[in-house]
Amino acid sequence: MSNSTPAAAFLQIQDVVKDFGSTRAVNQVSLEIAKGEIFALLGSSGCGKSTLLRMLGGFDTPTSGRIVLDGRDLATLPPYERPMNMMFQSYALFPHLSVWDNIAFGLKRGSLPKPQIASRVEAMLKLVQLEKFSARKPHQLSGGQQQRVALARSLAKQPQLLLLDEPLGALDKKLREQTQIELVNIIESVGVTCVMVTHDQEEAMTMANRVAVMSEGRLLQVGAPGDIYETPATRFVADFIGNVNLMDGRLVVDEADHCIVDCGDVQHRMGHGITGTPGMAVTVALRPEKIQLTREQPAGDFNRVPGEVKEMSYFGSFTVFQLQLASGRRLKVSMANTSRHRDDAFTWGDMVWAQWADTAQVVLTQ
Repeated sequence: MSNSTPAAAFLQIQDVVKDFGSTRAVNQVSLEIAKGEIFALLGSSGCGKSTLLRMLGGFDTPTSGRIVLDGRDLATLPPYERPMNMMFQSYALFPHLSVWDNIAFGLKRGSLPKPQIASRVEAMLKLVQLEKFSARKPHQLSGGQQQRVALARSLAKQPQLLLLDEPLGALDKKLREQTQIELVNIIESVGVTCVMVTHDQEEAMTMANRVAVMSEGRLLQVGAPGDIYETPATRFVADFIGNVNLMDGRLVVDEADHCIVDCGDVQHRMGHGITGTPGMAVTVALRPEKIQLTREQPAGDFNRVPGEVKEMSYFGSFTVFQLQLASGRRLKVSMANTSRHRDDAFTWGDMVWAQWADTAQVVLTQ
């Protein structure tokens, strides 16, 4: 998957605003999405992501701004004339029709000759690996199979743009994880440009080439999943994507090759400057998996803190510890369970030291 900004914009969203009465659901959103890209709009309920998707599909009209697809302004086009298809969370399959007829439904409405319809449906069934289930009704399929039928129906008319609204929200966790990879493989094999909406960060990080984090109608950060996770631009993004320790403090030293932030319990030293003003308020973001625990006091004065193990949560492949620091604040630490039994395993009540490298943290100024 590419992680760069698209070289040539296939879909352009230009200063789009959507008001519902006195409520601004989408606020001056601008985006460029490349042809063949899988792009995710990520955010919590009510952030405006579904409204933006509905404007792309033509189901809502922008209050202002433009939406341009492959050089064509979509403003005046109704949904049925737009070269795109939208797949909803509910799948919206026709219960009385077979899998074959569900996939053929849109093609028949387009007045294609019967041989072309049959050829296209068979190609879609093969693509989603459901040839053996073509005669079944939707209720005779599993959730994952129904999802693939809905995808096949969406792709059957060869849309230029595929819109996915919470595409895997109806599936249980394990099936959702399996289907994420299947879905990406199918979309990439067809080469269709895809914009998906999800509130599930793992889904966005797994499936998308790039992700836009939305809050209160605005885009807070756009980038490759790894960039957003490792270098969040704001406190909200850091907190929304994955688990994180957020520590408020003041910038003490800011040089070209390092900076120091005083967070009370912890003196952070980062191996780079931030071009800030000494004394300014900042927040240090530190991911739990970047922290190591030891029983011995580490050397030095920075990037270390003692604490008592107050909580432990076992997740199979890793364990999350919550340390209580001298001030009463908690520090989350995630450790991989690389061996089945450890003689020196940490447990409740242990006094331990947490330490981390000077490249582990991110300093946030907003």
